[in-house]
Amino acid sequence: MFRARLNRQQRTSLLALLLSLALHLLLFLAPSPDPVLEPPASSPAPSIQARLLPPPPAARATPAPAVTPPPPARPAAPAARPQPRRTTPPSTARPQPRLTQPSPRAITAPEEEPTWTEAEKAEMNNFLDELARQPQPTLAQRARAMAREQGRQMARDDASEEALLEARPNAPPIHPFSLESYLNGLLRRLNQSAGFVQREKGDPGIQPAAIRFRLNPDGSLQSFVVLNAGDQAAEIAFIRLVVERSVPFSPFPPDIDRAARSMAITICIRPGTSEGGGMGFTRMNGNRC
Repeated sequence: MFRARLNRQQRTSLLALLLSLALHLLLFLAPSPDPVLEPPASSPAPSIQARLLPPPPAARATPAPAVTPPPPARPAAPAARPQPRRTTPPSTARPQPRLTQPSPRAITAPEEEPTWTEAEKAEMNNFLDELARQPQPTLAQRARAMAREQGRQMARDDASEEALLEARPNAPPIHPFSLESYLNGLLRRLNQSAGFVQREKGDPGIQPAAIRFRLNPDGSLQSFVVLNAGDQAAEIAFIRLVVERSVPFSPFPPDIDRAARSMAITICIRPGTSEGGGMGFTRMNGNRC
């Protein structure tokens, strides 16, 4: 497309038209002043009605935030000048020796022999004379004392073999009387329980047998082991029922509890013997299984 070129007259007419439009637009947008009322005349004049445009809303001015002035800067402290160190000349004084106090020496006086008064010497002599005047034990008295001691030793050995104790480390020794009393009570408990257990009738057998049961410190049953069965199956079953009925036994006495963790009791079955009349449980009296 070729744009048509305007001649000079046409350009002048176009500019005049544009200026006229701009003036009319400004007059239209500009606010008109209030009309002036003239006094009424004798003849009524034609009324002129004017229309006022509302003024454009003015933009609300927002108050500017108050600006606080920054605090005045403090003047910098002047830098301290480094002071030269004073060098002290090396002292030529000799070190003085320390005075040490001599350690006190303990002076021991020679021990003096104790001195006895005449009354103390006389009292000691009288005591020795009374000991010399007492009758010495006869040979029979000495023999009886030795027999009693030997019997006690045999009883302690029998008790230690009947009851095998699992000793605690560094345990104190057990008093023999305490162990004897506990074993006697255990036998009474077994004999009482045997009266409530029915024994099966059958061939008594001829071979010896042995069992061992172990007790805890509180009297409960820890184990029941057959050491030698032989031909005593019926007797072993009877003893097992008696032991299970007797449990729990009495707890260990304090000295046995401190010395042993458990106690094993050995029961021997020896057919054909007359110990205890063939009924109940008795001590072995030195015999072994």
